[in-house]
Amino acid sequence: MVNTQLFHTIKGALLPAATVCNAEQAPAYAFGPRHQLAQLAATGCLSRTFYADAEQQLDQVLALTKTLEPAFIAKTAIYGRQSGYMKDVPALLAASLAVRDVALLSTVFSRVVDNGKMLRNFVQILRSGAVGRKSLGSRPKKLVQHWLLTATERQLLNAAVGNTPSLADVVKMVHPKPSEAGRAAWFAWLIGRPFDEAALPPITQAFERFKRAAQGEAAEVPDVPFQMLTALALTSAQWAQIARQGSWQMVRQNLNTFARHGVFDLPGMTEVVAAKLSDAQAVAKARVMPYQLLSAFKAAGDTVPVQVRDALQDAMELSLANVPALAGRVVVCPDVSGSMSSAVTGHRGSATSSVRCIDVAALVAAAVLRKNPQARVLPFEQDVVKLQLNARDSVMTNAQALAKIGGGGTNCSAPLAVLNRERAAVDVVILVSDNESWVDGNRRGATQTLREWDLLKQRNPKARLVCIDIQPTATTQAAERHDILNVGGFSDVVFRMVANFTTGTMDAEHWVGEIDKVSLAAQ
Repeated sequence: MVNTQLFHTIKGALLPAATVCNAEQAPAYAFGPRHQLAQLAATGCLSRTFYADAEQQLDQVLALTKTLEPAFIAKTAIYGRQSGYMKDVPALLAASLAVRDVALLSTVFSRVVDNGKMLRNFVQILRSGAVGRKSLGSRPKKLVQHWLLTATERQLLNAAVGNTPSLADVVKMVHPKPSEAGRAAWFAWLIGRPFDEAALPPITQAFERFKRAAQGEAAEVPDVPFQMLTALALTSAQWAQIARQGSWQMVRQNLNTFARHGVFDLPGMTEVVAAKLSDAQAVAKARVMPYQLLSAFKAAGDTVPVQVRDALQDAMELSLANVPALAGRVVVCPDVSGSMSSAVTGHRGSATSSVRCIDVAALVAAAVLRKNPQARVLPFEQDVVKLQLNARDSVMTNAQALAKIGGGGTNCSAPLAVLNRERAAVDVVILVSDNESWVDGNRRGATQTLREWDLLKQRNPKARLVCIDIQPTATTQAAERHDILNVGGFSDVVFRMVANFTTGTMDAEHWVGEIDKVSLAAQ
């Protein structure tokens, strides 16, 4: 008689065996090459994370660009930039097209390289030799020249802030030939050559006059990036003017700076800054991601007025306007294990974000709870952690409560096991994790996460599982199929995809299929 423990009858559908090991050397399922590239474009930061260093991420992206068709690389670059709001990997993908398909690069260049920072990133990646060439080449050079010759004065001034390379380096490299005197004078001013001040564009002229003037109360602060002014001795009133005319993102990032220079001590300035931060149109235009607001809220010191901090919470609610109200019984499961303590955008030295992966996972859970007040929240590490949240509390409050847990090993199957023990009725389960489960690792066969999901499906045949991964990875604990969506990122587009998936309006390829729909037609 055979060993019935070894050859016991499996209930439900025959599950696929795990195909690879994850970073913790536990069983997992490998994504296909297209899904791997999509994941890296939506979450990859080319910086050291908990499980991968920058070189590993770079090598992985480069290997994928050599095997995948250029059209999909171009679509992924556009998606990563326009929907995921990422910078590093989209710039790298665009640079790879300079080697693989330069005609296609010309078609998508303006949709990926949409500001000066992206332009400098693109040039630095190409000249580094990482994609297989160290010179720009004639077509990429013309694309960079065209950006320089058609950008507005404000875009050029914003691009002039930053190094490696500086915009001056880029201008010296590509030698743009402007037809109008104002732009020629501006380029000469930028690279330190003699220029006709009278021919400079108006904002740059005002900046030159301001530098010569005595910085007093009457001196009008020019509308230039504030980084160009920080070396000057400015008054509180002038700092207040910077706050009034600054962009939404600049104001969000410099609340402590304004407080340090006495801006909030001036009559009415607290109200001005608060109104700017909570303006719905400004929030939408800034394409702000919720985690940026969480970062600003966490970083705001005691000298930042309560009214301004409250405005950040108002902006958070506005930024989550696209979070869907999902039909049925919803369970959201944020990973609060130890690996989630790493910075969400990777380790970048002094520029490392204070926002951790656990903060983003908690934020996603709190946002879902806000739009779905009856949803259950099951935070997990080695096991599910008991925590009672109030759906009426602000998203910021609930996110902070979840993020305070932290620690322990990763067990992605834990919340599913709880639901199975309870024999719970479920329609949608949203798992927010780095997917590096190891506590529940099996020696053979399917992952424990997929096994628990299969048991849940036997009771809830129409249920759907969404696995949101917020760190670059090539594996998952639940293999993609008609009722399982694996998606990377933490922008509002992810919420829209969750809604489409749960209502059955996505095609069979799910997330990768959505990226494949991106049009490459010239715009």
